[in-house]
Amino acid sequence: MKSLLLVLLLIVSVSHAQISIGHTTLTFNDPTRSGGYGSGGGPGRQIQTEIYYPATSAGTSTPVASGEFPVIVFGHGFAMNWDAYSNIWEHYVTRGYIMAFVRTESSLFPSPSHGDFGLDLKLVAQKMLDLQTTNALFQDHIYPKVGVMGHSMGGGASFLAANNNTNIHALIGLAPAETNPSAISVAPNVQVPSIVFSGSSDGVTPPSQHHIPMFDGITSTCKSFVSIIGGAHCYFANTNFNCDFGESTSSTGISISRAEQQNMTYSILDPWLDFNLKDICSGYESFQLSLTSTAGTTSQTTCPNIPTVDITQNGNLLQTSTPGSSYQWFVDGQLIPGAFADFYELGPNAAGVYTVQVSFAFGCAESPNLNIVGLQNIEEDLITVSPNPCKEFLLITNKGTQAIQATFLTILGQKTKSIQLKNTVNTISVNDLNPGIYWIQFEHSSGVFLQKCIIE
Repeated sequence: MKSLLLVLLLIVSVSHAQISIGHTTLTFNDPTRSGGYGSGGGPGRQIQTEIYYPATSAGTSTPVASGEFPVIVFGHGFAMNWDAYSNIWEHYVTRGYIMAFVRTESSLFPSPSHGDFGLDLKLVAQKMLDLQTTNALFQDHIYPKVGVMGHSMGGGASFLAANNNTNIHALIGLAPAETNPSAISVAPNVQVPSIVFSGSSDGVTPPSQHHIPMFDGITSTCKSFVSIIGGAHCYFANTNFNCDFGESTSSTGISISRAEQQNMTYSILDPWLDFNLKDICSGYESFQLSLTSTAGTTSQTTCPNIPTVDITQNGNLLQTSTPGSSYQWFVDGQLIPGAFADFYELGPNAAGVYTVQVSFAFGCAESPNLNIVGLQNIEEDLITVSPNPCKEFLLITNKGTQAIQATFLTILGQKTKSIQLKNTVNTISVNDLNPGIYWIQFEHSSGVFLQKCIIE
């Protein structure tokens, strides 16, 4: 619930075209290890990281754009540099993500250490979250979710980084390669939402030997595998001599262009990331739709179905019958503070478009829009409640000619007791209710309305 509130309040609501790309270089440090790449991070292992972020204007260390943004830490392929992936950062920074490209283990000779690379990705993921309070440029601009993404060797290293690591909130593998230590062996320890993309014509890391065993081993309740028909190993990145040369000697049957492969990937990955890193509920349904609507791909997924959320109006009371762990109501796209029960009482001048978001054990979903143009006239003067606050007894006067049902609800919407009120003064004992704030829901022929009651 907390993350849902944060994202709706703080993630910038501007179009992708309005976001400029800023860049800065930070070198992080792991004092328990040696080596690495870069300088200035302190004693120990140096982990130079190229960071691209939504900015007020393009340039180096320009101010971060207004809002908070989730982080994606990226691991490069074997003998490839971070700049081979400008297609990735140009796409996702303009969609409201901060991207951190780790520059260690990029050499051809000596051979890279997969284990160190995985530890580097893991450390940078945590360090990036820490920038929320430790770095002047990024302070108050880091949304508290981080994903790890990698291509080829970096994809396998991403599995190593996510091994028994709940501080990472999502895993994205682009043609992930088996590593030493084994990414396939640690896959059962990956329990965060995960998605693996595979080119069916990849001869560098054949899917049956690399991508599929990793995917099969993941134990997350939500994992997805996307095969791009006729896709290549290197096409997830820009043209790169080392990768393209290796592919020219091993891959056959590539039948699509680099741009086509990247566009297929984005069409599926965009809503997946929106849901898993931005907590945008509509992203889940869009992702599920993209799996079946993206031409040229096949997929499998274990992600659970999320219930459809309903919303109804009864007089001045909006309700949902969809059971969930928490609720949040909105009007005209704006969060309604304190409206986190399974009902919402409409007040005067309540015209607007209302929705409710329901959170479940996995994920969240939102209701269709309900347009309120006017309220049924409910004669609330039929009922008076006193004293308020009360201690032992509550007097509820029913001035009408019919019985009225009164139901006590906690502030979270849980029903505690229900009473039939006669058309007279009703003395109600509240000794059986704990002190606190309650809603009393009154139902009669004119409709339903709520009144707040405080029990001391």
